[in-house]
Amino acid sequence: MHEQPSAPELIQAVADFLRDDALPKLDGLTAFHARVAVNVLEIVKRELEMGPRADAAELAGLRALLGRDGSLDALNQDLCARIAANEMSLESPGLLQHLLRVALGKLSVDQPGYSTYQRLVSSQKEKD
Repeated sequence: MHEQPSAPELIQAVADFLRDDALPKLDGLTAFHARVAVNVLEIVKRELEMGPRADAAELAGLRALLGRDGSLDALNQDLCARIAANEMSLESPGLLQHLLRVALGKLSVDQPGYSTYQRLVSSQKEKD
């Protein structure tokens, strides 16, 4: 059974209340902390909504890149070890593309308004 409202909807409701109702009545350090709280809530909401898909894409990319199976953490450790040992570099087929996709996935959750992220997403859409 699907519960209503969902966790992302509840988080958005709290963020909206803080931003639209509480924040205008606050000042100074308390207003700053309220803005930080709104940003945190919005990051958590995006993580709930987009995180599983981003993790699955990263895992698939690592499996293809490394040619083996494993957990996301284990494959990331393997990739880091291979880079540290100079077994892989930016010249390694697929590595740069994988790193870019992972970085864009993380930015879509953490900082979707970041101008460089916006520019890269726009250029990716033009290529597709």
